[in-house]
Amino acid sequence: MRERVALYLAAASTIAILFSIAVSQILLGAAVLALLLSRTKPRLPPVWAPLALFMAGTVISLLASGYPATGLPQIRKFFVYLTLMTVFSTVRGTARARALVLCWAAVAAASAGLALVQFARRIHEAHQAGRPLYDYYLGQRVTGFMSHWETLGGEQMIVLALVVAFLMFSPRARGRALWLAAAAAALLGAALVIGYTRGVWLGALCGLVYLVWCWRRWLLVAFPLLAALLLWANPGEVRTRVKSLFRPQGQMDSNQFRVICWRTGWRMIKAHPLLGVGPERVKPSLEAYLPADVPRPLPLGYYGHLHSVYIQYAAERGVPTLLALVAALVIMLRDYGRALRRAAAGRSDARFLLHGAVAILIAVAISGLFEVNLGDSEVLTLFLAVAALGYVAVEEVQRA
Repeated sequence: MRERVALYLAAASTIAILFSIAVSQILLGAAVLALLLSRTKPRLPPVWAPLALFMAGTVISLLASGYPATGLPQIRKFFVYLTLMTVFSTVRGTARARALVLCWAAVAAASAGLALVQFARRIHEAHQAGRPLYDYYLGQRVTGFMSHWETLGGEQMIVLALVVAFLMFSPRARGRALWLAAAAAALLGAALVIGYTRGVWLGALCGLVYLVWCWRRWLLVAFPLLAALLLWANPGEVRTRVKSLFRPQGQMDSNQFRVICWRTGWRMIKAHPLLGVGPERVKPSLEAYLPADVPRPLPLGYYGHLHSVYIQYAAERGVPTLLALVAALVIMLRDYGRALRRAAAGRSDARFLLHGAVAILIAVAISGLFEVNLGDSEVLTLFLAVAALGYVAVEEVQRA
């Protein structure tokens, strides 16, 4: 009974992260307590070692920074990593894992539906204000159940990859489940498009290309046609947003501030390659490391972080700590890839979970080039839950 309580609490925590971080973390704490009180032995997947090194590097960087109180929020964030243990310890078997993914799909689709309603309101508001939609919308994009559009985009990217993997590789994708999952995928895809988050667009595209390549690679020829159709239809000025990658619309969506952040982060890394400037010390240190040729006042943009998870962590905590995190991603990719090569041919829940986990690794790694996605507790929680489910599938393949 206690084991089942721990399972339900762990699952509920990962579901709640799609609409409330406070609820999710309360449930996570309850799940850890229930797990400790049950007869279930807590388990960690093989990826725990580099993650432990990442945490140790963070602590050492904090102590060496001279500002230990400032960086405490990053130490408190270690609590989120308990998601990996609780999900891996309680979700036994791919049937339970599949059920959890479908619960994520339902909640994420509801959030996407709300985002579409919010978008319709933004269109009306822009019309009422007599302003171009693009100008009006860029600074107040849709958020669904979340507080920020980047958090929404990161979560929806992860769930979309899992839903598409379910449609392609799960034997349960038939009948009503097939149509409901397809509807959820359509809602998630639409919400991603109107989210205007270019890093998420690129990450999601790369993850979906991987899935299609593994399923029906000849369908990849349709991707350019679909992209052309999307740009031609231009819902919500998507074409303008795509063009902004190469021709920004003034400072409003300029890429200049992002380049300044990257250059500043590189200067921090060169000055402090081993331990960084310290957790939560990038923003206070920004002025001291700005390149001399950067114009003043600074171009419009957010300078609270460095807009790349790799540059951010290397600048904050040092290159060795960043490499520990990268090693964790590489080990996950290796383990999932080995399991896929060993898995029986044909559809199976193990193959759906493994392909979904690989697609998400690709998507998160690519989008992380342009945003601090794993620094966002909501995205990190969902990513760790997916990592745990991937290892649940690995174990099932090994037992077969």
